Amino acid sequence: MNFNLEKLKKLQTECGKKIKETDRIDVEKVRYIGGMDLTFKSLKENPTEALVSLAVVDLKTLKPVEFVVHRTVVDFPYIPTFLAFRELPALLKVYSKSKIQPEVFFIDGQGKIHPRKCGIATHFGVKTDTVAVGVAKSHLYGVYKEPCQQRGCYSLVKDPKTGEILGAVLRTRNNVKPIFVSVGNNITLPSALKLVLKSSKYRIPEPTRLAHYILQKKRKELGW
Repeated sequence: MNFNLEKLKKLQTECGKKIKETDRIDVEKVRYIGGMDLTFKSLKENPTEALVSLAVVDLKTLKPVEFVVHRTVVDFPYIPTFLAFRELPALLKVYSKSKIQPEVFFIDGQGKIHPRKCGIATHFGVKTDTVAVGVAKSHLYGVYKEPCQQRGCYSLVKDPKTGEILGAVLRTRNNVKPIFVSVGNNITLPSALKLVLKSSKYRIPEPTRLAHYILQKKRKELGW
C-alpha cells in the first residue's frame, strides 16, 4: 500500500495550526480524566488486529470508574511521526463509548511535541474538539535540558529551528525517568502539567497507565 507522505505532512501542518492553547476547563474543577492507549497483535504485519482502550479515572481518588475496550483492524503501517494515521481511527472508536464522559483526555503519545506540531494527541483533540494532552514515554522531537530529579521538576521542550515552546519534559516521581507532556488541544501547557502531576502516583499518570494495564490483560485473554 502506497502513502503520499508529503500530502500527509501538509495535513499535519494544517492540523498543527488549529491547536487552541487556551484553557477550556478549570483545572481545579476537573473530575474525570480519560486515558487512551493501543496495542497491536503484530507490530510487523500490516494490516493487523489492534486493541484500543479508554480508562476513565476519578481525579479525587485516582481510581478507575470505567473501562472501554474495542477490538479493531489497523491497516496503516508504523511510520515515525505519522502515528495518528495508524492510531486515530481506533481511538475514535472508543472516544464516545464511555458512560462517564471525561473532561480531559490523556493520549499515550505526543501532542505539540512533533516536527509539524501535530502528534496523535493533537490530531485527536482537533478532530474531536476536546481537551487533549499528549503524555509520551520517550523523546520524539525538540531540544531540552534534563529536569532535576525531584517530582514536579520540568524543563521546556523547544523547536530547534524556531525556539518555540512545544511542551515539557516532566519528572513525575523522584529519581525516575521523566515523561514528555504537550498540549493536544483546548488547554495550556501549565494546566496540562498540573493535571498530569495531579493524576500521577507512578511514572505514568493513572489514566494512561490503567489504559495500558487493561490492554495487557486483554492481550493475555486473547493469547496475543
